[in-house]
This record gives sequence, structure tokens and C-alpha cells, in this order.
Amino acid sequence: MRLIGKSGTRSGAAVEADTDAWAESAESPDDRLGALPAQRTSGLSERPAVGGFGPDSLVHVSTRQFSAAVGPYGAGGEESPSGAALDPAGLDPTSFETALAARESAALEARHRQAADGGDADAAGRLGTLLLRRGDLEDAEPYLRAAAAAGVRAAANNLGVLLHQQGHRAEAGQWWHQAAVAGSAPAAHALGLQLRDQGEEEAAEYWLHFAADHGHPLGAYALGDLMEHRRDVRAERWFKVSADAGHREAAYRLARMREAAGDKETAEAWYRTAAARSHARAALRLGVLLEERARTDRSLLEEAARWYRQSAQNGEPRAACALGFLLRDSGELAAAAEWWQEAAEAGDGNAANALGALHASRGEAKEAEHWYRTALDAGDQNGAFNLGLLCAGTGRDQQAEQWYRRAAYAGHREACNALAVVLLQRGDESGAEPWFSKAAEAGSVDGAFNLGVLHAGRGEVRQAQEWYARAAAEGHGEAALQLAVAQEQRGNLAGALERYRQAAAGGSAEGAFRLASVLDRRGDADAEAEHWYALAADAGHRRAQVRMGVRAAERGALEIAESWYRRAAEAGSRSAAFNLGLLLARQDSEAEAMLWYTRAADAGHGRAALRLALLALRRGEPVQAENWCRRAMDYGPAEVAERAGRLLGALHAELSA
Repeated sequence: MRLIGKSGTRSGAAVEADTDAWAESAESPDDRLGALPAQRTSGLSERPAVGGFGPDSLVHVSTRQFSAAVGPYGAGGEESPSGAALDPAGLDPTSFETALAARESAALEARHRQAADGGDADAAGRLGTLLLRRGDLEDAEPYLRAAAAAGVRAAANNLGVLLHQQGHRAEAGQWWHQAAVAGSAPAAHALGLQLRDQGEEEAAEYWLHFAADHGHPLGAYALGDLMEHRRDVRAERWFKVSADAGHREAAYRLARMREAAGDKETAEAWYRTAAARSHARAALRLGVLLEERARTDRSLLEEAARWYRQSAQNGEPRAACALGFLLRDSGELAAAAEWWQEAAEAGDGNAANALGALHASRGEAKEAEHWYRTALDAGDQNGAFNLGLLCAGTGRDQQAEQWYRRAAYAGHREACNALAVVLLQRGDESGAEPWFSKAAEAGSVDGAFNLGVLHAGRGEVRQAQEWYARAAAEGHGEAALQLAVAQEQRGNLAGALERYRQAAAGGSAEGAFRLASVLDRRGDADAEAEHWYALAADAGHRRAQVRMGVRAAERGALEIAESWYRRAAEAGSRSAAFNLGLLLARQDSEAEAMLWYTRAADAGHGRAALRLALLALRRGEPVQAENWCRRAMDYGPAEVAERAGRLLGALHAELSA
């Protein structure tokens, strides 16, 4: 896996040494882009790609160093000063190309220097530009001054660049002004930025507009940036002009504006344009949009992952984190963990929390705690909340409360709710209520529900219903269930059905069961009732499982009935255990039936106890029968207690005869 920030980016040294985007070439003053001496979004301006050989492929080797190494250009025939032939085939290709480029640069410099020393102002400008690009500011300055004084526009612009680098901003502005008045778009751009930074926005806009109108992409970008800062709708136009000319940051900014306006289709296109030019944040946003669309078209997930990966490799930790979640969802936990770790080590708190949760799910508490603390150190308060959950899960209740409190005071709404629950369980209702309120007001659905429970416990029905309604509106199934029960108790069956449906849709198994029960009683929606019973049963609702078993048995599907009864009985349902016993007895499995009758009776099922009493009598065990009769009388219901009483009386009469 490639490390974040280790690929797809230029080294700091290379960026610092690259003056090609800063200096306007005297050889083609109207073609070069110029640069931003004080660009607001540092590091985001476009730098033209440099390709090929010759003066544009600058090698940072002085003429003297090169001459000492390989001899002056053209001197000595094909022999080096040492007498050894320079054989390109015997050299490393990169070294040979570097040497060739250096020779060409040295020869070009020599020609320019000779002409400049002879009074050629254009040559002086070219030589000054070459030296400026190479970083030889002291040598470049006199040549640029001579050329600028002679009216060479490009030299005036580049002299401004040199003076700006030396910190002489006022004089730099004067030369930029001279070049801009003479028609230099790069100088107008640089002057506009300087005026903007000095707070002279009106003058800045004038010169940036001049640069943009003369086809300078960075001028168009800077003008768009200035206008967006003023909330001027014309900003989008200039970002587009710059983006059309290849400025990737402009394309990104234009995409953000389109996305904010709700035009995601156009935004995606511009994100794609910027991402294709290796813009890390654009690739991240493109991945996000594709992942959103993947809800209806799963094939887009692969492309989203590809853009996340590119963004991550270009140094965007949020993309590495997002890629980790995509991989997790596809079952690739090991790969997800690697990306999360890279993102976490780059300072992404969300990734650190995800990594902590992964370790916690594996029971690796120590590792989980390390990453939660890492998240907290990165400023993500989810780390404190997760530390609270981790401590609570390992029995460290006091520490859990401390972490909840820390996160709650930082505004973490679920931590507010968790802290309130801890206080309420401790009996501190007055301390819990403000935290429940804070959680609910901050948008915690659980907080709103719990506040409803708190009011209901006090008999404050109206306040409880208000908070339940608020939670239900956000999809809280249990809150909707409480509202449904209240509606049913008031006889509003239509209202109850609506709320039960809401509860079931919100994941409440009890809500699904009650909805099915109402539909079952109504008798006109058998298929829908079956659906909701099945949904509740699959969620582990024991009464729904018993009901599914009963319905299957009524249809003669005994194997299905037995399966549902077993699931419910093994989960502790005494009714399911009794029904399973009946089913097995009918299938001549009386021994196993006895086991389930016994389990049901031990759990307080009166009919199971009565059945065991009858079986004991059949086996000739009157004492056992008497014991089971007494238990059946205790368990009820009334009908069972009455039958058990009659059986017990008959037993006594027989025993005393």
C-alpha cells in the first residue's frame, strides 16, 4: 500500500526551486502564465508542467560546477578534460539527460550574457529571467533592472518577482505596475494580489480583471476568489474561465459552488475535471458523490473507491478514512484497517475512532483505547465518548462517567444522553434531566425518547407525549410504539395503526408484533399480518415466534411450526415450550415432550403443570400427580386452576377409599 503523502506530490525542494511559474520569460512574454507572489490559497495555484530539454528544463547546477565536471560546451571535441570520452550509452540515461540539459543551459546563458554585456536589453532580460529561475537572485537583479529600465515589459514583471522574494514589496509593486500598464497580464495578476493583501480591494479587482480579460488563468481564479469572498455571483463565471484554461483549484471551487446550489450533476463533472489533474480534495468529493449515487447503482462503488484511493495517495486523510469504510462494508476488514491507520496517523480522528471500534469488536480493549485516545488528541470528541463506552463495557463505571462527562461538556449529544442514563440509574433524576434535555435539544433521538420516559414516570403525560412525538418524527421506533399504545388505549384504532406502522418501520419488534395483532383481530389483512409477525419473529420477538408457530400448525406445516416453537422455547418462552411439547406428543415423541412440559411448568405455565399431572396419573405416580396439580392451581389461569382442583379432589378421594 502506498503511504499517504508519499506519492503523487512534489517534494518541498522541487516546489521551492521552481520559479518557472513565477517569472515571465523574456523570450515569450505574452505566453507564460506568470505567478502568484501572495496567493491566498498557498500551494493550490497551478504550475505549468515542464517537459523536454533546454532552458525550460532548469537544472540547478551552476555554470562553473558544470564546466568543472564535463568541460565547457563544445570545447575539447568529443573528449572530456580528463581525456575520457563522454559515451551516452555508457551513462545512466537520467545523468546523461541532466548533463545535456545543463550544457544547453550553460551555452544559452553564455550567449545571453555576451549580448547583455554588449548593451542588448532583451538579452539582459532573458539572462536575468534565467538566473531568477535558477535562484541566483543577486546575479539576476542588475540584468533585470537594466532591461526593465530600458522598457522590457517581461523584465519589469520579473524584477517585481525578484524584489518580492527579497521582501521589498513596495518596489516590487512599482515594477509590476509598470509592466501591467504596458500590458503584462502576469504583472497585473501579481499587482492585483498585492493590492488585495493590502486591503485595496477596488484597485485589486481592476488589475485582476485586466489579467483575466487578457487570458491569464490565475488572474481569473484570483478574481473569482475575490468575488466569492464578497458573495458576488460573478465569482462562478471567473472560476469557470480559469477552470476551462486548466486551473484545477478553480475547477474544484466551481464544483463546490455547483454542489452548494444543488446541481450535483454539474458539480460531479467539475470534480472529475479537477480530480483528473490530481486535486486531492476534488477526488475526495467525487468519491463521496459517487458513493451517494451507489445507493441505487452499486456498480459505482468501485469507481468511488478508485477516486478515494487517488485522493488518499495524494495526501488527503479523509479519503483514506472513507476508503476504509467502503472496504469494511465489502468485508475487507484487513485492508480497511490499513487505510484507517494511515488516515489516523495523518491526524484524522474519524479514522482513529473507526480503528478503535474495530479493535473493540474483536475484544482488543487495549488497542481500542489507544486509537480512541488518538482520535481525542486529534480533536474528535467521539474519542472521549467511545472511551466511555469502552470503560462501561469493561466494568469501569467511574471512568466511563468521566469520559461521558468530558465529551458531554464538549457538546457531544450522545455523550449527554449516556451521562444522563448513568445518573438516572444512580437515582439522580434531578441531575439526569438537564443532560437529557441538552441531548434532545442538540438532536439526540435517544435523548428525546428518554426525556419522554422521564416525564411518563412522573405521570406528566402531555410532556412525555411531546418528546415521544419528537423522537418518533426522527424515526425512533420505541417512541412511536409508546404513542401507538396510547392511541389504542384511547380507542383510536386508525391512529394506533399508523403509529404501529411507524414503530415497525423504525425497527421496533414489539411495534411490528402489535401491528400484526391488530390486523389479525381485524381479520381483513391476513397476508399483511403474517408479514409483520414474521418480521418481529425474525428480530427475536418470542410472542411473534409462537404466533408464527401456531399459524404454521393451523396450516398443517408442522416442521415449520416446530422450528418456530423451538426458537422461542430456547429463548425462554414458556408458551412455546408447552406448544412444542404438544406437537411432539402428537408425533409420538412423548419423552422429549415431557422435557418441554417440565421446562414450561418450571417457568410457571399452568397448563403444562396440569398436563404433567395427568401424565403422572397415567404412569401410576399419584404423589407426582398431586404435586403438579398443586402447582397448576397456583399458576392458573382460573380455568386451569379449577380443573387441577377437581383432579386433586379426585386423587384424595381415591387415595382415602
